[in-house]
Amino acid sequence: MGQNSSVTTVILAGGLGTRIGGNKGLQSLHSRPLISWVLDAIKPDSKVVVINANDEQGVYATFGCRVISDHLPDWPGPLAGLHAALLCSNTEYVMMVPCDTPFLPDNLLKRLIEAQELNASEAAVALVGGYRQPTIALYNRNVLDKLEDFLSSGKRKVNDWLESLRLSEVVFDNVEDFENVNTLDDLARVQKLPIRAGKK
Repeated sequence: MGQNSSVTTVILAGGLGTRIGGNKGLQSLHSRPLISWVLDAIKPDSKVVVINANDEQGVYATFGCRVISDHLPDWPGPLAGLHAALLCSNTEYVMMVPCDTPFLPDNLLKRLIEAQELNASEAAVALVGGYRQPTIALYNRNVLDKLEDFLSSGKRKVNDWLESLRLSEVVFDNVEDFENVNTLDDLARVQKLPIRAGKK
């Protein structure tokens, strides 16, 4: 199966960004917005890339992707971004990744798809250092009804959602590929990291 013919990737940039003092995906790392690093990693293997953002939508549109907002009120979190992407997608799979993981590995999508197809699972999630990366996951688009039921019950936790599905966990060995920038301290720390081969 050709990966880029079957996958819509949604980059989650819909959060409030309170811990970093502003819109997280637009924070600068080595003179480039965080979201542009994520785009470099996922765009080659995705048929469609959309950005889930609830503010600064005009700025995010300059990155050349469709910008979608939550369909649910009151900023309910990452699953609202997944929900919006599933509603607008016509591909077999939807992958979600956060806007604050600038060093994602180039084989992320390939490995998630392989695991999901091998195990006939509904979702495949990255497992790094023994821990799930709950917002880095690939879903079959037929989970939409289940997600709407989950959200309508008032539930919001991504790990609880994953537990409700037939799930594959995919182990990635390089923890640095999944560096996460949540705070200004995190941003200062990753600014000091060397730019690795393949990242520019």
